[in-house]
Amino acid sequence: MAVQEAGQSAETGAHAGGCTCGDCPHGAREGHRRAVAAFLLKRDGFAAGQGLPAAVAHSASASRQWVSEELTQSAEAVAARGRAEGGAWLARLWRRTAGTAWGVVVALLLAQALTAIGAGWTTARTAGLLAALVVAGALTAASWFHRTRGGALAPVIGEDNRLSTSRAVAAAWVLFVAYAVLVLVGRLAAASDHAERDALISGFELARGAGVVTVLAVVCGIAVLVRRVVGLRVLGQKLQKVRAHRPRAADLLTDDDGRGTFADIQYVVISTVALLFGAVRLARRPDQLPDLPWGLAVVVLVSAATYLAGKYAEGGRPVILSVVRAREAGDLDGPIRTGDDIEIRGAGFVPPGAQGADRLSRMVVRIGPVHVHVPLVPVTGGFSNPTDALLTVPVPADVEPGRVEVQVVTAAGVETNRYEIDVTD
Repeated sequence: MAVQEAGQSAETGAHAGGCTCGDCPHGAREGHRRAVAAFLLKRDGFAAGQGLPAAVAHSASASRQWVSEELTQSAEAVAARGRAEGGAWLARLWRRTAGTAWGVVVALLLAQALTAIGAGWTTARTAGLLAALVVAGALTAASWFHRTRGGALAPVIGEDNRLSTSRAVAAAWVLFVAYAVLVLVGRLAAASDHAERDALISGFELARGAGVVTVLAVVCGIAVLVRRVVGLRVLGQKLQKVRAHRPRAADLLTDDDGRGTFADIQYVVISTVALLFGAVRLARRPDQLPDLPWGLAVVVLVSAATYLAGKYAEGGRPVILSVVRAREAGDLDGPIRTGDDIEIRGAGFVPPGAQGADRLSRMVVRIGPVHVHVPLVPVTGGFSNPTDALLTVPVPADVEPGRVEVQVVTAAGVETNRYEIDVTD
C-alpha cells in the first residue's frame, strides 16, 4: 500500500500541470488553466483587501509594493505556463493542418462525384482530383518538416507569434494559382489530340490570366512590404509589438488587442470573394488559367492598398502630457516631494496585446537617475494601475531635489518623450 501511494504521489508530481505528453489531462493546457485560476483568485483577493500580512498592512506604500511583487511573481508563472501551452498547441497543430488538407481533397472528390451524375466523368475532373492530391501531399510534407512550428501554417505565422493577414492572403492565392496550373498540366499530359494540346498551351497565355497574375503579384508584394514596414517601424520605435503566446484564427481579422480592424477584415473578405470567383471560373473552364475580370482584380488591388495604408497608420509612440502630484479628494495642492506619489498622464503607455500582468509589471519609470517599477494595483476584474493613459508611481528617496527628468519605458521596451518636473525636500 505504501509503495502504491508513493507511486501515485510521484505520478501526480510528474503530471502536475507541466506534462506535455499527448492528450494527458494534466498537460500544458491544464497547467495553464490552473495557473490562471490561481492568479485570478489572488488578484481578486488582494483587490478585496484580503491576504495582506500584518507586517505591511499598516503602510499603504509597503502593502502596495508587496501586493505588486506577489502579483508579478504569480503572473510570471502564468506566462511560463502560457508559453508551454502555446508550444504544445503548435506541436499538435501539424496533424490538424494535414488532416484539413486531406479533408478538402475528400470534399472535392464528393463534389465531383455528385456533379458527374448524368454529365459523366471527364478528364478535367481527373486532373482536378490529381492536382488536389499533389497539393495536399505537399502541404502534408510541409506540415511534417514544420511540425514544431504549426505545420503548414508556419509560413503565415509572424515574428510576434500571430497569424499574419498579409501572408495568409498571399499563401491562399499562391495555392490557388498552383492548383490551377497543376490542373492544366494534368489535362495537357492526358491530351492525345494535337489541337487539344495547342488549346491547353494557349490557356497559359498572359492575355487570358492577366487579372489573376496581377493580383498574385500584388498580394505577394504586399506580404513582403508589410513585413518590412512593420519591422522598420518597430526598430524606429514608432510601433509597439508584443509577442503572443500562440497564434489564433482571429488574428487574421483583429489587431494585437483582439479588436476587429477594418483594414484586415476588408482585405480578407474581398480576397475570399475573389478566390471563390476564380475557383468557379476554373471549374467552368478548366482549359485555361482563371480569367479574373479586371473589375474584380482592381477591387482586390484597392483592398490591398487599403490594407497597406492601414499598416502605415497603426501604432504610435507613447507620450507624456503632464506629471502631477497624486492626491486624494480634500488634500491641498502642493509641490512634489520625495516619497510622494506622482501621476504621469499621457497616452499609449500600454502597448496593444500587453494587458497581461506579466507585461504590465515590466513598465518602468525613470525619475532622474533612478528607475522605478510601476506597481500593479489590483481591482476586481483587472488593474487600476498602470493604465494606457495614467501611471502612478512613488518618487524614490534617492532622487535629489531639483529639476529632474521623467521618462517611461513601456512593456514593449519603447521609451516615451522626456518630461521635466521640480522635486523639493
